[in-house]
Amino acid sequence: MAATAGALAVLQLASIVAAAVLLSSPPAAAAEPSVDFIDVVACSQSQVDSIVRSAVQAALQREIALAAGLIRIFFHDCFPQGCDASVYLSGANSEQGMPPNANSLQPRALQLVEDIRAKVHAACGPTVSCTDISALATRAAVVLSGGPTYPVPLGQLDSLAPAPLRLVNQLPGPGTSSVQALIDLFGSRGMGDAADLVALSGGHTVGKSKCAFVRPVDDAFSRKMAANCSANPNTKQDLDVVTPITFDNGYYIALTRKQGVFTSDMALILDPQTAAIVRRFAQDKAAFFTQFVTSIVKLSKVPRPGGNKGEIRRNCFKTNSGARLVDVVEGFAASA
Repeated sequence: MAATAGALAVLQLASIVAAAVLLSSPPAAAAEPSVDFIDVVACSQSQVDSIVRSAVQAALQREIALAAGLIRIFFHDCFPQGCDASVYLSGANSEQGMPPNANSLQPRALQLVEDIRAKVHAACGPTVSCTDISALATRAAVVLSGGPTYPVPLGQLDSLAPAPLRLVNQLPGPGTSSVQALIDLFGSRGMGDAADLVALSGGHTVGKSKCAFVRPVDDAFSRKMAANCSANPNTKQDLDVVTPITFDNGYYIALTRKQGVFTSDMALILDPQTAAIVRRFAQDKAAFFTQFVTSIVKLSKVPRPGGNKGEIRRNCFKTNSGARLVDVVEGFAASA
């Protein structure tokens, strides 16, 4: 909402004073964001969330595939080194060009978050990070596609550099056949329950795959996928063949029918550690939703190696130049 010139001056002064106090104080024991700057920002959390949700809703009405794009980008941003919008940075050493991400992140979904950032900053000033906007946009995509709502921890700052290749390379791939390897990998990020792996894999309930990633031929369903890809190599396979554009438990129903698209999908129904969870989610959508909420909140809290350090970018695709002092401390330190 708009403010008078006098009010803006007061907000700027309050921000600078708050920053000076924060930076002159002894470092906190924990790296988690703990300072609440709600009183010096131009919009409330609900106003920001409304801007984000309206923009996502309009985008999904034009192209429903953006829901899957936002969910995938959020996972690929948060899993390597915590949620920090590092995956949005373009240019040299961009995560977008690294093997797990190359040609697999939707450019239109990336652009959507930047477009929403511009709307939020126009209405509220540069007080909300790309990291927080990405998290809110992902939740909106889940809910608007039929999924559950969940709390979004806010106050995360945007990274100053891409994640290193060694961490990005730890993203789980569609060709992984070892459930234990996946459980161990998720456990290294604070998601050690096998149900976390199964529930977050449920993000495949929306979206499509390129032919290059579908599993090898070993049954009737995989032969059908191979035939479709042979006829048209550019075709894309629905990841959930039951309800492909709705966020529900259709993905798990498909797995019980041996209709998983990725090797990693089918591994979940074949391994005793996860098969019972898959069957429970296939039978009970509410059970899936409950676990999904728990697991995606865990994902949003994957620890950042250096703590919550960074800035509030003026453009999600590049870091700021000559950032002001308050850029690195302002923001929402709560949850919506």
